[in-house]
Amino acid sequence: MLLTGLLSVAHGQGLLTPEVAPDPGIKIKKVVSGHIIHRFHDTSPISPSGKYIALFRIPFEDHYPVAGDFGEVVLVDLASGKEEIVAKSFGWEMQVGANVQWGGSDEELFYNQVDTVRWEAFTVLYNPLTRRSRRIDGWMFMASADGKKLVSHNLINSIYAQSGYGVIVPEKYRTRHHGLTDSDGIFVADVKSGKSRMIVSLKKMFEKATPAVGIPDPEHYQVYGFKAMWNPQGTRIMTCMLFYPKGGGRRKVAVITLKPDGTDIRTAITTDQYAKGGHHMAWMPDGDHFSMNLEMNDARPGLELVTVRYDGSNLKEVFNPGSGHPSFHPKGLPLIVTDAYRHETSVTSNDGYVPVRLLNTATGKEILIAKVRIPDVSDNSFRLDPHPTWDRTGRFVIFNGYDDASRGVYIADLQHFTQTK
Repeated sequence: MLLTGLLSVAHGQGLLTPEVAPDPGIKIKKVVSGHIIHRFHDTSPISPSGKYIALFRIPFEDHYPVAGDFGEVVLVDLASGKEEIVAKSFGWEMQVGANVQWGGSDEELFYNQVDTVRWEAFTVLYNPLTRRSRRIDGWMFMASADGKKLVSHNLINSIYAQSGYGVIVPEKYRTRHHGLTDSDGIFVADVKSGKSRMIVSLKKMFEKATPAVGIPDPEHYQVYGFKAMWNPQGTRIMTCMLFYPKGGGRRKVAVITLKPDGTDIRTAITTDQYAKGGHHMAWMPDGDHFSMNLEMNDARPGLELVTVRYDGSNLKEVFNPGSGHPSFHPKGLPLIVTDAYRHETSVTSNDGYVPVRLLNTATGKEILIAKVRIPDVSDNSFRLDPHPTWDRTGRFVIFNGYDDASRGVYIADLQHFTQTK
C-alpha cells in the first residue's frame, strides 16, 4: 500500500479539539483542502492499487448550486501529493459531489455529468492511465466493486427526495411523482455496452415487495426512490422508498432490497419500523446483511447500531449508541467506523465538533479516531458530514474535515487496530 510511512499526525490544522486526544496509535494526514470532499461512507476514494485518491471540489460552500454550476473532479497522487483536475462536472450536489468513485481497477474512475444543452444526465468513465473518457448512458449512484455495473435512483428527481445526492437541472426537466409511477424507478447500467435500463419501477417495487412496505394509501403521497447501493458481490441492490404526505408532515421511509434484474423484492425495514428512528444503511462484507442506525430500545438515548439480513430477518443490535454513517470493516473484522450528526447528543456535545468513531462489536469498546470540526450552517443542506469510509484493504479510514474555513479530506492509519498489511 503506497500510503505506508507517509502519514503523520495532523497538528494545528483545526481538525482535533484541543481537549480530546485520539488514540496515539492512530496517525492522521490531511491529504488536500480547499472546498473538497470525498463521496460517501460506503465507497473508498482511494484507488484499488492505493496510488490515487479521487475527490470532488465544490465551487462554493455558502449557497445551493443551480443548473449550470460546475465543480471539479480531482485526482491526487498519494505519493507525491500532486493534484490533477480530471474534469469539470455539472452533475453534482453538496453532499456527495459528482459521486466520484472507482471501479475494479485504477483504469476505471466514474463520475456524474450533465449535458447543459440538452440537460441530460449521464455517467463518465475516465481512465487515469490513458486520460481517455467514455460516456455511459444513465445515472450512477454507485458502481459495483468490479466496475461492471452501475446502479442509481433517478438523480434528476433526487432533489425532491432529499437534496444533496443527485444532479441539478432546470425545474422543467424534473418530475414530481404524485402516488406510484411506472415511469421512474431503479436503474442499472452495463459499463461495457454503455447502456442503462430501468430494472424495476417504483410502482412494481411497492406492489411486489415482501412483506408489504407499510403504506396503505400511496396515492396520498409523493413517492421517490432514493440511493441505490450494490452489495460487495454485485448480487443484490439496496435502496430506499421515500413517501412525502401530500398534505405535509413527516416523510416515511422503507428500506428495500432486490436482485439486479429487479426480482426478489424484499422489504428489509418497513415504514413503521423506520419511523421509530433510523438512518444510513451500508452492506456488510458477506453481501447478505447490512448495518444501519435504528431505534431498538426506547429506554436508552440515541439509536442502536444494528445488523439485519436483506429480507428483514435476523435483526439484532450490535453496538450502542449508534450514530452517523456506519460501515463494517471490509475484511470481516468486528470493527465499525462511523461519525455523528451534531444533534446526536448521545455521542456529541453539540459544540461544533463531531467524533469519528471506531467501534468494536466483539468487545463493546470504542476508540476515538478524531473529533472533527464542522461548519456552523443555517441551512442543513450546507452541512459537512465526515462520511468516514474504509479503504479496500481495511487499514485506512478516509473522512472529510473542516479546516481554514473550508472542507478538506483526511486519512487515518488504523494498522495498530486492524493489523492489516
